[in-house]
Amino acid sequence: MSDNRIVRAIKEKSKSMEAEMSFFDHIEELRWHLVRSAFAIIIITIGVFAFYDEIFDGVIMGPSKPTFWTYRMMCELGAWLNRPGMCVDKINVKLINTEMAGQFTLQINSSLLIGVTLGFPYLLWELWRFIKPALHEKERKAASGFVFYATFLFALGVMFGYFVISPMSIKFLSGYTVSDTIQNLFTIDSYISSVATLTLATGAVFELPILIYILANLGILTAKIMRSTRRYAIVIILIIAAIVTPTPDMLTMTVVSIPLFVLYEVGILVAAVVEKRKLKRAQELDL
Repeated sequence: MSDNRIVRAIKEKSKSMEAEMSFFDHIEELRWHLVRSAFAIIIITIGVFAFYDEIFDGVIMGPSKPTFWTYRMMCELGAWLNRPGMCVDKINVKLINTEMAGQFTLQINSSLLIGVTLGFPYLLWELWRFIKPALHEKERKAASGFVFYATFLFALGVMFGYFVISPMSIKFLSGYTVSDTIQNLFTIDSYISSVATLTLATGAVFELPILIYILANLGILTAKIMRSTRRYAIVIILIIAAIVTPTPDMLTMTVVSIPLFVLYEVGILVAAVVEKRKLKRAQELDL
């Protein structure tokens, strides 16, 4: 009897050791996926750092110039609507640096930020490679377009934040004054953090359909719940649009809120598709 107990104890110990080894193997594999992602981001960051002059003048400072694409389109739209006041002739953005190493750290930090943004698709791909082996064949097929759709929505959100929200916010805030005795002088850190926050936050918000897809698969969210709470969602979207765009006019708020409404409706369709797939799987199992 004692020999059997010893054998069972050894077998249980070996199973627990195998489980621990498997766990640490997964951690090691995840570490290498993250290392490769970090390496790719560093390479992109170095490239951005090397061509920083062109990127700084053309991309980072773009929304602060009247020649920016958005302002030119606004002027053309104003001419079409017979509203010449929509043209932007001047933007009062005067930037200063208040620290000794401010411009050097600015170049490093902004290069890294752009590197992370451009390297985001590769990071998603590495994470997908890590998760994929743990999924069943049907789950792999259902989530096969995850990297593409997540990247597409993020890029779409970044472009919307950069070309729409950022220039409108800069135009309003740079010209807003409480008194003529106060001169607007912005630190370069304040300017870049504002543009980066508005741009990346919009990119994150545009991932809403992906989040809904995950929650629907977990059974936490359904299309029925989203339809029943649509009126509350509209109020929340309008509040988000008001926060993201500090401009007081309804036109800007409407321009920002419309894509959010569209994303919410797309989310309802995504949740409905997930529910149909889950119902079909349940019927197949019953058969």
